[in-house]
Amino acid sequence: MKSKDKTANYKPAVDREKDLKLAIYRIENGRAHNKETKVTIAAVAREAGVSTALIHNHYPAVAEAIREKQGRSSRAMRDVKHQDLIAERQKSTGYRQEIEELKAKLASIASINEVLLEENSVLKAKLKDRSVVELVSAQPRR
Repeated sequence: MKSKDKTANYKPAVDREKDLKLAIYRIENGRAHNKETKVTIAAVAREAGVSTALIHNHYPAVAEAIREKQGRSSRAMRDVKHQDLIAERQKSTGYRQEIEELKAKLASIASINEVLLEENSVLKAKLKDRSVVELVSAQPRR
């Protein structure tokens, strides 16, 4: 009885990386053995006969090359997110400034309101002190 050597499926990293790059090349040129047409990590893994985890965990440069071919490189995505962050920070600064302006206006309106309330109470007190007779308008004749 022959026992299978467990190391028979293992290739040196250099050879495995060549296999992955060849798989990318075959897919790009329409020569894939398994009819893959789009360069994705999953497609390259299938074409090379490995798992996607192997590419992600042991060949990050190959994974990045695949993402670049898809237009999704981590560097490009990071740059886009950084630009979005800068834009959001600018909006946030504008909102904070607007909030401060609105707080100042609110304080001013509250102050004016207090003055008007005080004037109203003074006028009401003056009305009570005087013997003012309220005139009731007569009903118009028909």
